[in-house]
Amino acid sequence: MRKDYDFSKGKRGAVLPSSGKTRITIMLDAEILEFFRAKAEAAGTGYQTMINSTLKAAVSQASAESEPLTVARLREVLREELHAADA
Repeated sequence: MRKDYDFSKGKRGAVLPSSGKTRITIMLDAEILEFFRAKAEAAGTGYQTMINSTLKAAVSQASAESEPLTVARLREVLREELHAADA
């Protein structure tokens, strides 16, 4: 029966690649890992998924806080600086 199988062109790894994700190695503090594992177990989800969601939220928040410099915002900053210089 073993002669019926041909694994000469076989590849190791996941059967279906994850789209939009990249496998990396990351070093986390033990406390952080235990926190996410406990939180994920209570929520019934995976701890890696929870870490990914937390990182996405942090990136979104950082992006939202860094507003683009517009003419109106530039004028506002200049007025504030000029007013502070007069005081």
